[in-house]
Amino acid sequence: MSGHPQHSYHLVEPSPWPFVGSMSGFITAVGAVMFMHEYAFGGYILIAGLLSIMMTMFFWWRDVVREAEYQGHHTSIVQLGMRYGMILFIASEVMFFAAFFWAFFDSSLYPDTGVWPPEGIVPFDAWDLPLINTMILLLSGCTVTWAHHALIENKRDQFQLGLGITILLGAAFTALQAFEYSHAAFGFTDGIYASTFYLATGFHGFHVIIGTTFLTVCWFRGRAGHFKPDHHFGFEAAAWYWHFVDVVWLFLFVCVYWWGG
Repeated sequence: MSGHPQHSYHLVEPSPWPFVGSMSGFITAVGAVMFMHEYAFGGYILIAGLLSIMMTMFFWWRDVVREAEYQGHHTSIVQLGMRYGMILFIASEVMFFAAFFWAFFDSSLYPDTGVWPPEGIVPFDAWDLPLINTMILLLSGCTVTWAHHALIENKRDQFQLGLGITILLGAAFTALQAFEYSHAAFGFTDGIYASTFYLATGFHGFHVIIGTTFLTVCWFRGRAGHFKPDHHFGFEAAAWYWHFVDVVWLFLFVCVYWWGG
């Protein structure tokens, strides 16, 4: 019998990263709770969890890149399965943010005091920094699409340029978000408006950081000669994720910053 598989599927080897990643997430959650409640060593446990997550991402990504680029396991039918997986992942993320919007609308449409935003809360002006950040994310959606079309047409220089600009725009968004938070007139514990605002925008900012990291990995892979015009789902998944982040921000801008403020 031949040692080569007689099918187009990829039967993955046993990997430690799902278990290690789960434990890292658990340690991060415990560390975050301890840190926010000011327990001793909470900050150290949180940092250890975050470093473990980064290590897991690095090694897991390395294994997947090997399977795709060097071992030829990502056949067309395997890529189809990955597309389904990515669609389900983004659908789960939609429900994740739906929970925050639900909490926000429940509080804003039926406020306990009859006033929204609550008295004492000075919300951000939607047409100041939030509008600039909206323009930045919309532009980044255009540049990542430019990069995608350049890759399909095998224009590697334009692919790298478009992707690089997208990464810089993502970093600019994160920097402006941090600047905005530093000038907020309310804290996380200043009532339901502040809590829903920071949870929704904070988790979105976290997703922007993840998306920027995802695209940065793709930039370095592109520089190393990875991705082909007809075989580049690694980058396609990153672009899908980035567009999802864009759409969520549009809802945040309209609902939380503009209407809710």
